[in-house]
This record gives sequence, C-alpha cells and structure tokens, in this order.
Amino acid sequence: MKIGLLPLYIKLYDEVAPALTEPMRKRADKVAENFRKRGFQVVEAPVSRVASEFRSSVTMLEQQGAEAIVTLHLAYSPSLESIDALAGTKLPLVVLDTTPDEEFGFDFGDKLMANHGIHGVQDMCNLLLRREKTFLISAGYGEKVYDDAEKLLRAALMAKKMTGARVGALGGSFAGMGDFQVPDGIFGMQKIEFTDQPDADDAEMKAEAALDRERYVCGKFSETAYTATLRASLKLRHWIEKEKLDAFTLSFPGITLANGFETVPFLECSKALARGIGYAGEGDVLTAVFVAALLAAYPQTTFLEMFCPDWKNNRIFTSHMGEINLALTESKPLLAERDYIFSDTGNPVVATGCLKSGSAVLADLAPGPDNTFTLIAAPV
Repeated sequence: MKIGLLPLYIKLYDEVAPALTEPMRKRADKVAENFRKRGFQVVEAPVSRVASEFRSSVTMLEQQGAEAIVTLHLAYSPSLESIDALAGTKLPLVVLDTTPDEEFGFDFGDKLMANHGIHGVQDMCNLLLRREKTFLISAGYGEKVYDDAEKLLRAALMAKKMTGARVGALGGSFAGMGDFQVPDGIFGMQKIEFTDQPDADDAEMKAEAALDRERYVCGKFSETAYTATLRASLKLRHWIEKEKLDAFTLSFPGITLANGFETVPFLECSKALARGIGYAGEGDVLTAVFVAALLAAYPQTTFLEMFCPDWKNNRIFTSHMGEINLALTESKPLLAERDYIFSDTGNPVVATGCLKSGSAVLADLAPGPDNTFTLIAAPV
C-alpha cells in the first residue's frame, strides 16, 4: 500500500525558534521509516505550515498515487491552515497522534516544544468533524501506535477499494436468490456485463498448461476436459484484463455451450483470487467487491459459502463449486476433472486443496433495509 505522510507544523516556530526546524524534519523522516519497515510505500510531503503549503502537499500526494494520507503533528499547527486541503481530498485520512517522548514529567526541560502536537490534533479533528470529513485516529506511543495505525490504514485501503470498483458479471444471477441483491451503483460500483472474447492461441494455451504442471499436482482428467477448461479460463481472463476489473462474479447456470463456453471456468476463478481479483458466485457483485477489498489489505482471503453445520463438533462445512484462493493451500493444489450436471456444458477441471491451518475470520457484508449494511466478522 502506498501512503502519504503529511507532517504539520507552524510557521511561527520557524520564526521564533529556528533551531527546532531541522530536528522536526528528521523526526518526520523517522516516522516514515517506521511505516516502511511495516511494508508500506511512503511518499513524504514537505513539512507544511500555511494553507498554500498544505494545498501543494496534498495535491502532490494525490498525484503520486497515495491511497491514504497519514497526518503527523510535529507540534501545534493552526487548523484553519490545513482544513481546506484535508477536507477537500478524496483520500482517506489517518491521524497519527504520537510524540518523540513516552514520558513527560515535571522536569520537562526541552520536551515542551517537541511533544505538544496533541494540541493541534484536537484542533484539526474538531474542524474535520464539523466539515464532515471522515477520519480514523491512532493515538499513543511506540510500537502499539504503529500497530493501530497499520490496521487503520488497511481499513482505509479496503474502504477505498469498495468505492467505485469495477465489477464484472458473467452468466446473470441465480434465479430466486435475493440476499445479495443490491441497487446498481451502490458504493459507486461500476457493473460491467460480460462480452465474448477471442479464444486463446496455441502458444498461450501451451504456456498456461506448462504453468499448471509446475504449480499443481495433476490428477485424473481427460485431455478434452482440460483443454476446454483452459480455453474457457483464458477467455474469462482476457475479459478481466481488458476491462481492468477489480472483481467479478460468475453464475454457473447461465454459462452454457450456446453462450460460447465449453465448460464453466471455475479454475480461472481460483487463479484470479490468487492474483488479488475479487470473486463471488451467482451474480453476487456485492460480495465480489467485498472480497476484492479484503484482498487489497489482507491477501490471505478467499471466497466461500457456508453449506452444512456440524453441531456436535462445532464446525461448518464450507464449499461452493471448487473455487478457492490457490495461494492459500497447505500444499500444491490438485487438478482434477469433476462431473458437472448444472448447466448445458462440459465437465470442468478444477484445482482443490486444504487451506493452511491457523486462525481466521469469517466475514460477510450483509445488506439491510434502506441501503444499510452490516459487517459481520467472526473469529474461526
């Protein structure tokens, strides 16, 4: 994730205490380095003090492709200088409220000037609230404040990914399913219907087959089923790439020979998840985009549906049609042919495998009345 670090300061201190200027700038560099150690790409804005500098800094962060802005008060900064630029950006804001010193005792000496950024944080956040500009805040000291900020930045990335996503739809929607139906355009989604794509040429087919032999264990399947699966999969991939989709949904009853598919490309759904493309079944654009948002911040995400409860052993059997994020299997996935009876098309070859063991969270975004939503997250 690429983030922008925006250090806030006050011009008055440069005038009355110029010796502090350089140490303040070095402190901003240290904060940036802490985020880099956590895997973030950091674009550092210049230390900003007055409205023109804030406008320039925010514009620069936007143009550099930052996906969120982290604000850092090096000391007090009058909020009327920064508010127009911060309230006007579409980028999410995460306020980092921290100081160079953990302890501030009675004998504080030189600590006063370096540790009173909280004064400016309160000022700025009040105006952000009054301008109805959403923000998240991490307050504290040391590793914990960066741990919290990292979680908030992931949340900001997911929120950004949910907004304005390009989501493809193939095969229509499963007749009668209503729980995931949402109005077109919700969260600014752009829904793109499938358009037929040219078949892959022999070279692309051979290259993909070679990769499959390298990545997977080859089980039982006919050459006819595998070749049909590759053609259908690459047709789907060409569409995803052509439309620059963030996510897509596939409804298997609508995928037939008459529609140009020799089989249902479940294999490509699994490969797409491993590449970070959101996916859901049966025309569920909402979950497809939700999965894309999760994948952006937490690559160890996969699509699934709850099928059967095991009440005695406190377990849930999760399944669908074999789709799984192939980057999350304990060992090499198994390629095998599956008997298929659900639409007028041939047997698919799918990749399956056991998920890696460990803690996980089962998450769902559930539509409610009047276009409200509930985020359900359960540790499993």
